[in-house]
Amino acid sequence: MDSNKNTDFRSGFVAVMGRPNVGKSTLINTLMGQKIAAVSPRPQTTRQMQMGILTLEDAQIIFVDTPGLHNPHHKLGEYMNKHAAEALGDADLILFVVDGSESPPHEEDQILINLLKELRTQPEVILAINKIDRLDENELADRQKEYLDLYLAAEPILISATRGDQLQALIKLLASKLPEGEPFYPEEQITDLYEREIAADLIREAALIHLRDEVPHAIAIRVDEYTERGDGGAYIAATIFVERDSQKGIVIGKGGKMLKRIGTTARHEIEAMSGRKVFIKLRVKVRKNWRNDENSLRRFGF
Repeated sequence: MDSNKNTDFRSGFVAVMGRPNVGKSTLINTLMGQKIAAVSPRPQTTRQMQMGILTLEDAQIIFVDTPGLHNPHHKLGEYMNKHAAEALGDADLILFVVDGSESPPHEEDQILINLLKELRTQPEVILAINKIDRLDENELADRQKEYLDLYLAAEPILISATRGDQLQALIKLLASKLPEGEPFYPEEQITDLYEREIAADLIREAALIHLRDEVPHAIAIRVDEYTERGDGGAYIAATIFVERDSQKGIVIGKGGKMLKRIGTTARHEIEAMSGRKVFIKLRVKVRKNWRNDENSLRRFGF
């Protein structure tokens, strides 16, 4: 694409914010037309910021998937909130995603609104009410009123990240509000992360899907080796870190069955992402209380 042929080309950064599990990563994956971000039914799947770069004929929308803002209970949570807040202030637009299937609005939504008011710069905010596929028409009207009472913004856009409702209208709206300018990234680039980093997220996603409530958020992934094998695909060796010995046993499972399930699910997702065969070798180690240990957080890339 030659942007010089289009003097009306627009380009900019859209920070996608919301509390945990409102569907931010699912929305970005759907808008991108392929999976780039880890998704699971559990809150706080996203721990680090990731860009989804959508290049159109007349615009480049750079979505910044931020961790779900929440009341932190450890240093990892504080890190996630800090970096999410920084992304909001640096954005050209903020896409504030809320869960329309819940009534009344969650108390953490009000915390996010207070955060928006405290930003040094005030980007325009687009309010998107997600998960409307779970509502009937009367519920939709009620939910719009509840969120407008909570946050006085322009009329919210009603979307379903899973079913696709109003997503093209959302793209058009966001593109129209970006500043004029040439694209920041090549047309073929879709994210700022390398496959190795995405693979680590997809392994953790698989663990979140399969493990019990007391284990998932104590998990960190370190990719120890990511080796190309030509036409034979890629070899990935990774370590799953947990905080307690009891959690290690749960992750491995009886006869290693749980670890195998995690590896199989991760392999399928990484193959779909990379378009080639992948072999995964996983092991599990204990690093006690790593979420409150600054040295461990640095080692894990936080």
